[in-house]
Amino acid sequence: MPDVDIDFANRDLALAKLKHVTASISTQKKHNTGIYCHNIPHNPLTGVSTIGYKEAEDRGYFKIDFLNVMIYKDVKNNDHLLHLMGTEPIWELLLQEDFVNLLFHINGHIDILRQMQPTSVEQLAAVLAMIRPAKRYLIGKEWTTVMTEIWDHTDTDAGYAFRKSHAIAYAIAIVVQMNLICEQLN
Repeated sequence: MPDVDIDFANRDLALAKLKHVTASISTQKKHNTGIYCHNIPHNPLTGVSTIGYKEAEDRGYFKIDFLNVMIYKDVKNNDHLLHLMGTEPIWELLLQEDFVNLLFHINGHIDILRQMQPTSVEQLAAVLAMIRPAKRYLIGKEWTTVMTEIWDHTDTDAGYAFRKSHAIAYAIAIVVQMNLICEQLN
């Protein structure tokens, strides 16, 4: 089953316009971001699914995660977003702890960033993957080795690993955030 995440500056605005059922982790706990856009058994008072998302997936229901990604609040429009995405960031800023601590997903990981020194979206995506337990062993290795092994998920016992599609998307979002910060400083 595919895993679909959609980023919003404010997910509540999108959800207010969409008929949906909130996913649940279990019968006792609501999922933080998951929704169903089709009819699934749910509590009519709370609007929350009465079956956990893993069981729901086994039954063929398709969950979509609507994520709040606050960096988008400063993006003016689609052209501005495309400009921010297409502008090469100042990669050296990823070696400065104060700057890195402003960035989502990589704040607190200055040690890995300094060791790996990414200079492309693909390398930044690999760093995001190395933050997860299954790929920590790659920290400090040569980029050729990293890029050969980082997206191999054959060892399912190694722990949680980031999918390439998610890692690339988040790396691009970090580039957008880096460029927004620099734009605001100028």
